[in-house]
Amino acid sequence: MTWHEHAIFWHVYPLGFVGAEPVLDDGAPVQHRLGRLVDWLDYAVDLGVSGLLLGPVFTARSHGYDTIDHLTVDPRLGDRSDFETLVAAAHARGLKVVLDGVFNHVGRDHPLFRAAVTGGPAAPEAELFHLSWPAGGAVNPAPGAPAEPEYRTFEGHAGLVALNHDAPAVVALVTEVMNHWLDAGADGWRLDAAYAVPPAFWAQVLPEVRARHPEVYVVGEVIHGDYAAVVADSGMDSVTQYELWKAIWSALNDHNLYELAHALGRHDAMVEAFAPQTFVGNHDVTRIATRLTDRRHLPHALVVLLTVAGTPAVYYGDEQAMTGLKEERLGGDDAIRPAYPAAPADLPAEGWATYHLHQELIGLRRRHPWLHRSRLRVLHLANELLAYEQSAGAERVVVVLNLADDAAQVPAAGAGRVLAGSAEVLADGVRVPGHGWAVLGG
Repeated sequence: MTWHEHAIFWHVYPLGFVGAEPVLDDGAPVQHRLGRLVDWLDYAVDLGVSGLLLGPVFTARSHGYDTIDHLTVDPRLGDRSDFETLVAAAHARGLKVVLDGVFNHVGRDHPLFRAAVTGGPAAPEAELFHLSWPAGGAVNPAPGAPAEPEYRTFEGHAGLVALNHDAPAVVALVTEVMNHWLDAGADGWRLDAAYAVPPAFWAQVLPEVRARHPEVYVVGEVIHGDYAAVVADSGMDSVTQYELWKAIWSALNDHNLYELAHALGRHDAMVEAFAPQTFVGNHDVTRIATRLTDRRHLPHALVVLLTVAGTPAVYYGDEQAMTGLKEERLGGDDAIRPAYPAAPADLPAEGWATYHLHQELIGLRRRHPWLHRSRLRVLHLANELLAYEQSAGAERVVVVLNLADDAAQVPAAGAGRVLAGSAEVLADGVRVPGHGWAVLGG
């Protein structure tokens, strides 16, 4: 049994959390801000999580995903000593630390890319990228300037230069970086934009990493496709379950629990092969409290997250019902990547009820660790009413979600006492109030 079978993550975007400058200026002094996150570790422990899932912490030009040095901490966050202090403080509290590995691309200012551009087609660094050099030299080059090649980007972003994952040198580079930070105390990796990297690349890297760090947890950011095949072909432990994320808020908004039940069935099939990483919010999407058209159904989303199989992650701020709309524009992520105050006492009073609900549901999950690879069976389904069972061997819980205005009764043979939520257990079923929910023992 490995540690991540019991993991529940608090997902933090550090550059936003500490209020870092949006752009790293050359020569700017180191700002020792990671200590602000240390000050929130007890808050995370009280929430009930067992790990930190950190966004980018390595030197980058702007948002962290345009890396310019994989082996140093971003000066806007601190230095290597600050990182080691954070990891030690997390480990002292029983929290694992998973880092965000941006290995599909680098920033234009990465020294390897600059060396490739400066050195020309024969430069050893050129093989690390997909470069297309102008025939006969640059188009309108400045006097004495080298020819500037065209290069493959990440999803059309000129500032994000795609790595050549067919090159052995890129395999060696990524392996070195992953092992470097695991040696420094990290416990796992989130592989950013893993959907854009051939699984065969990870199949070369990860055995080397696991040989040195057998307990490492590796989860890939995969938005679409055959999740189970990606896990099998790459050697990752898990991938992000975007399909379930979308179904949760969409079904609640449309009062169409058939959509959720369908997604849960697909999710259950995945569990045969691996434990997906589940979430209702992250650094790339509109916050769940904003996405939902009826805030009375925020608890329903959390109940699904923390009762279905997988490895759940709670995005910082969601535990306080913070709002934030992601927009497709420059700065459009700012609202979902906010700075946190100096201390928990400085958080708005209205968010603490949702924090306590997270505590209740995370506590329930930790008392039922078998939920990690449990199997699902739908017991009752209507547009606004869903009851499902999660079970593993003799263990069992029953979950009931009611989106209607009126109380509703569902058949749930064998349902026991109410573990969370509100319900009346009857001889022939369970009665849940309007817009209510319940988790019951088997």
